[in-house]
Amino acid sequence: MAKDTLSSRVEHVLEQVEAHGPCWFVTRRILRDVDGALVVWHARRHRKALTMHAIETTIWQPRQLNWWIGLIFMLGASLFALGSLLCLAPSLATQLGLSSAQVNASFFIGSIPFTTAAYLQLYQAANAPGFNTAQPSNAKRAYFGWKPQDAGWISCVLQFIGTILFNFNTFDASLADLSWAKEALLVWVPNIVGSILFLASGYLAFIETCHRLWAFRPREISWWVTSANLIGCIAFMISACFAFVPRQAAETETLLSVSILFTFIGAIGFFVGSFLMWPEIISEAEPSSKPSK
Repeated sequence: MAKDTLSSRVEHVLEQVEAHGPCWFVTRRILRDVDGALVVWHARRHRKALTMHAIETTIWQPRQLNWWIGLIFMLGASLFALGSLLCLAPSLATQLGLSSAQVNASFFIGSIPFTTAAYLQLYQAANAPGFNTAQPSNAKRAYFGWKPQDAGWISCVLQFIGTILFNFNTFDASLADLSWAKEALLVWVPNIVGSILFLASGYLAFIETCHRLWAFRPREISWWVTSANLIGCIAFMISACFAFVPRQAAETETLLSVSILFTFIGAIGFFVGSFLMWPEIISEAEPSSKPSK
């Protein structure tokens, strides 16, 4: 009988019994401990150092890096959602005394927390110990790392690069009097490329949780985290597609409104996924005589 265990116990494991995962990635292992017991190792739990029992009765976890990552992502998502809402309801922005420039600035300001949280996730993934080794307390820390065989690390890299492109995209969008060509090059290109990277990142995080190319696991909080984020990534991708306005387009306002609507949906998806990272920290695994694959 295999049982879920804390990541901190993994350093005592001597033998790998089974390994599972989508494509060439290994996201789930069954390992034999020194006492002969089988334990289940999950890539996301190990990478994020998630405990599998409740350590507090609240969501106040300021000593946990994951707590800060979730909080900072929520801040960025909130600013994106607010900016989108004000763009879709300009009368509301007028009532609040906000100019269009100030509304547009909320996207750029919101992109900064996105980049900050994305880097913290990359730093976390870069410094996660091997699946059967402990991280020495005096080990040299990596700022970016190199783990091309790790779906979680690749996901974090792609997301971080995507957020940087969103920094450029949202800043350039605030520039006045851009020609059509400059707007396409400076605003839309970083938007579409960043959205593609976000989509790839979201899917890699999703399969890291599912241990296969697709799975429906509504009883697992990590599945809800990555699913909400993936929905947000898909919405951002759709938004970027509608954000391209052909030079002679007649329905410019309609295209932009649809783009902003999906930006709002994407921001909500990221907010929900980021909020769920808090209960994910303190989630308690249900004991099982037959571990799920």
